[in-house]
Order: sequence, then C-alpha cells, then structure tokens
Amino acid sequence: MRKNSVKNTRVNGEVHRVLAEIIRSEIKDPRIHPMTSVVTVEVAPDLKTCKAWISVLGDEEAQNSTIAGLRSAEGYIRSLLAKKINMRNTPEIKFILDQSIAYGVSMTKKIDEINREDDARHVETGED
Repeated sequence: MRKNSVKNTRVNGEVHRVLAEIIRSEIKDPRIHPMTSVVTVEVAPDLKTCKAWISVLGDEEAQNSTIAGLRSAEGYIRSLLAKKINMRNTPEIKFILDQSIAYGVSMTKKIDEINREDDARHVETGED
C-alpha cells in the first residue's frame, strides 16, 4: 500500500476517528486533560506503526501530563483500537504533541497587536 493511496487515506481517517473516540470516552486517566483532541493520524503503509498528533488546550504542564498519560495507556489504547477496527495488524501508536494550534493563536495575537499599534500611529499622525 502506497503512502498516499485511497486505502491508506481511509485507514488514516478510520484510525483517527476511533482514536479520538477512545481518548474522549474510554480513558479514565486523571493526567489526560479533558480538552485533548487528535489533530491528525498517519498510519504507515505496512500498518505496523502509527503517529498520532495530539493537541491539548491548556498550559505546558497539562500538555506534558496528557502525553505522559497517553504513553502509559498506549497498550490499552492499542487493544481497544484492535477491537474496534478489524485490520491485519494493529499499529503501534506513537503520540506526538502538536503545538500548531497554540502557535496559530499566538501568531494571531501578535498580528492583532501590530495592527492596533499601526492604527494608533495613524490616528496620532492624522494619516488615513
């Protein structure tokens, strides 16, 4: 199976959906923050490994504890994934903290701040 094939895209989508459902409703670890979401999933073409990018809405401590909780529950999550999805191999999951959402929010704040400063400068000088 090639990396960008239709089958691989469907497998990625199904693993993404089920993994998000498992994290949301099946895992009871108190370290896992309630505002945790699966951003994207990339299953290897041989179905042996899977990278799951996880986003956590919270401070750095919440993010680190959530990733630690997910890594400790990795075997349990994998067994639930095997029960819910019938695949030849159940991939070994590697959780990766995705900070792209937080980065986007910080960039938006910086852009808004620059726009406010620019507007204030135009008001002071009387420019349009």
